[in-house]
Amino acid sequence: MARVELRHISKSYPGVQALDDIDLAIESGEFFTLLGPSGCGKTTLLRTVAGFNRQDSGEVLVAGRRIDDMPAHRRNIGLVFQDYAIFPHMTVGDNVAFGLRNRRRPRQEIAERVARALDLVRLGGHAARLPHQLSGGQQQRVGLARAVVIQPQILLMDEPLSNLDAKLRIELRDDIRDLQRSLGITTIYVTHDQEEALVISDRICVMQGGRVHQVGTPWEVYARPATLFVASFVGAMDVIADLSVGASAARGHDAGRGVRRRAQRRAHARRRRRQGHLRRARSVLSRAAGEGAANPGACASARTSPAGADRDARAIDPAARARALVRSRDGTSNRGSAMSRGWLDFWSGVMDLALAVVAVLMIRPRYLTAYNPGVFAPIHFGM
Repeated sequence: MARVELRHISKSYPGVQALDDIDLAIESGEFFTLLGPSGCGKTTLLRTVAGFNRQDSGEVLVAGRRIDDMPAHRRNIGLVFQDYAIFPHMTVGDNVAFGLRNRRRPRQEIAERVARALDLVRLGGHAARLPHQLSGGQQQRVGLARAVVIQPQILLMDEPLSNLDAKLRIELRDDIRDLQRSLGITTIYVTHDQEEALVISDRICVMQGGRVHQVGTPWEVYARPATLFVASFVGAMDVIADLSVGASAARGHDAGRGVRRRAQRRAHARRRRRQGHLRRARSVLSRAAGEGAANPGACASARTSPAGADRDARAIDPAARARALVRSRDGTSNRGSAMSRGWLDFWSGVMDLALAVVAVLMIRPRYLTAYNPGVFAPIHFGM
């Protein structure tokens, strides 16, 4: 087990800043995941630790020892590739033993360690098979056994499950996690699968554009994202912008102002309706008065009526007045026309006054009250 430190690592290609001042510390025995979308720089960072890429600036330290100038085969690092990278002409046992033979370990030790590694990945009894006789999941287990059999200080895994089907991916990720815990190897794992990272990691580093956006436990990254990118990339979340107290108060004030505006619009609409009623009433009375003036014999007939009560009824009852106006087409008395106009003016004034009183009572109350949820208090405003 070894602690890994990455200090201000930067790497650029023509027109692309692959890594921008990466500063991380991975604790001994920790399962540390680099999570991010394709092109974010996670594989470049992993290959820099492995020694396959040379950083433009910064330092890589393992167990307090700087390994920047050390070639890849001398760093004591195991690497599991995305595309298996096992030799097709070698048996499973020979593939797993490849690293030990290059280190010139004794034959007996190689056989024992290969058998133990194959048992760890549940491939015991498959040592004599060739790669084409294995499934995709089994081939990746061979790559995993080859990486751990050399007993590395650090285990690097570059999206090892991306080529597997969903069911096999879930099964193998659990096996990888159990293997890492049993061996206690410091592991750096690269993936773009959020669920995979949340399930198997001790800590997660979320990357985008060659930069680190957040480092934390799976729960911290999921429940308390540090940036909008982390919130949108990890899981499914609703983003609510600007939850400050000042913004809440401003929204409450705006809500109260909106309530007041709506109340004013409703009051104005009622006032316009009442004014329309008044105009229509005045128009009806004006037409009635004009019809009476155009037929001057209307009230002569009413005045010469043998029953004065009938005359009063016609003056008060609109239906009677209408009948009198119809009969007035045959009348000729100017005096009756004057009396008719007088009564019409009188009742027109009475109706105008009554409608005006009703309108004042209905559309001009002393206060209009609206409830403002923003400040939790009633607001009164006069009309």
